[in-house]
Amino acid sequence: MHQNIENLVKVAAKPERMIIGLMSGTSMDGLDIALCLIKGAGRDTKFELKAFTTIDYTNEFKEKILSIFSKEMVSLETLCLLNAWVGKQHGKMVLDALALWNIAPERVDMIASHGQTIYHAPKSLHPNSEYDPATLQIGDGDHIAVTTGILTLSDFRQKHVAAGGEGAPLAVYGDYLLCSHPSENRLLLNMGGIANFTYLAAGCSLDQVFSTDTGTGNTLMDAYTRKYFAPLAYDKDGAIAGTGKINTALLAELKAHSFFSLELPKTIGPELFNLDFLSKAQIASNTLNLSPQDVMATLNRFSAETIADCINSSIPSGTKFNMYSSGGGMHNPVLMEHLTNLMPNATLYSSQEIGINPDAKEAILFALLANEAVAGTPLFAGGHATKIPITMGKISFPL
Repeated sequence: MHQNIENLVKVAAKPERMIIGLMSGTSMDGLDIALCLIKGAGRDTKFELKAFTTIDYTNEFKEKILSIFSKEMVSLETLCLLNAWVGKQHGKMVLDALALWNIAPERVDMIASHGQTIYHAPKSLHPNSEYDPATLQIGDGDHIAVTTGILTLSDFRQKHVAAGGEGAPLAVYGDYLLCSHPSENRLLLNMGGIANFTYLAAGCSLDQVFSTDTGTGNTLMDAYTRKYFAPLAYDKDGAIAGTGKINTALLAELKAHSFFSLELPKTIGPELFNLDFLSKAQIASNTLNLSPQDVMATLNRFSAETIADCINSSIPSGTKFNMYSSGGGMHNPVLMEHLTNLMPNATLYSSQEIGINPDAKEAILFALLANEAVAGTPLFAGGHATKIPITMGKISFPL
């Protein structure tokens, strides 16, 4: 047996594994690095977050990614070069984090890398019967593994697509393993660039879990901030939105897009929700003369209403549930106040209330997927995710 395979078998057989989860979302603010101690697998999974940090991307890093991000036409050479370069940079960031925590790389069993999404193409964005849904993340796992010397699992979304899903949302699996409860209806809302939620009815089984994207979370607000309020990268604490007035005509036009009438579950990305989308809505609603503050207030309400509309339409009428929020959007008090008012059946909490750092959550979830890939069983989520049980993650050996 090859030494790499022997080492993989040893890791899979261990009663507990030290796994680093990596996540960089469509907000592209930095790399989330979560050091997780995971015991067991499946419904017997026990989890402990040992350390967490976010290493901010430099402006140069962001500019490189933005040159190919969510664009139909890009330089193939740049795409090819950045796939390797991002992998190496992520590997170096992992080593920097381990040095910060005074932990030797040899103590880490695996890295679980989501990669940097550069294009997401669900069927709703390309209604061509010749092609299936597709999604693309860069930051090659082999380069991470060789740079760090640590076994790496990456490219998780491809198997989801291959098995009949759309590559997102994948939070459903970790949410179920860590957050389901025998007597409490729980909804896990993550508001990154795109917002998504997982609904876990009390005592549900995995095939009863419901998960979907709702639409934009922060991506439109972030893009608008970068353009009109530079050098700010996002609307910190909702300070800009809080000084503006919601424009009902623009809000109605934004919500009139056909995406919001698609059957659930569904996925989407910044390929739709970008500044061109906003510009077309302003032209159609005759609101090009709005102040930037009023536009931001309207975009904030747009995120809140589309999240709340999707949640309220997905849960049986009158059902009380606890909602646990994570992602950058939960730090926006204007957005959170809107959600509180729009969902009277929900009691809102941070995911910290159930033991999950809200900023680390997505990185943790990919560590869990890697753990299931080597130590668990194929995961199945019925018609809400894929048609067949799947194991996600491509394996890259250090050498």
